[in-house]
Amino acid sequence: MQEEPYGEVFLIDKPYQWTSFDVVKKVRNALRIKKVGHAGTLDPLATGLLIVCVGKKTKSIESYMAKEKEYTGVFVLGKTTESFDLEKEIIEVADPSHLTIADVESATKQLSGDIMQVPPMHSAIKVGGKRVYESARKGEEVKMDARPVTVSEFEIVKFENPEVHFRIVCSKGTYIRSLARDLGEILETGAYMSFLTRTRIGEFRLEDAFDLMDLIEKIKNRQNENL
Repeated sequence: MQEEPYGEVFLIDKPYQWTSFDVVKKVRNALRIKKVGHAGTLDPLATGLLIVCVGKKTKSIESYMAKEKEYTGVFVLGKTTESFDLEKEIIEVADPSHLTIADVESATKQLSGDIMQVPPMHSAIKVGGKRVYESARKGEEVKMDARPVTVSEFEIVKFENPEVHFRIVCSKGTYIRSLARDLGEILETGAYMSFLTRTRIGEFRLEDAFDLMDLIEKIKNRQNENL
């Protein structure tokens, strides 16, 4: 009797400064299987839930990617960076000390619901067959078109000027760094994202995710048991 093709889905808490592909590569090497992919990129400086699909489960990647996402993190007002996170040098823009939580919440309302969003230049989107972050790193300008996204919740959890602690629930394709940029533009102070964690993808939650190294150890132990 032929064995059913192997397939598995792992929920992983992506470590800080790892790329999503770094995680995929680690799982691929541990399992010794070629067919491994993730369901939605997390930037290297972000942490949180990454869904990794293996074997026949890679066919489900698109359906996982389409699910609603939830994030928590921190925006810093008064400054910005070229990438709108800590990947690039911080630039002073304008003093935000006059801003109140009411000002910030008013601005978030303009960035909630069905909106048009321009992705950041430092992103993995392909334009003309080339990833735009590669062009950005060479100093090349690429025209980025606005795309429809949905921000169903944009909650200010805490405001400690200049830090805005937030929780955002949004659709596939929403860039939180772009929300930082747009928030800074509305408030006329600039803003960048200093911290980001993905806490949920659809019904899958970060608290149910594996620490990456614990998962690799579990995979190795399972393989040794099967020898």
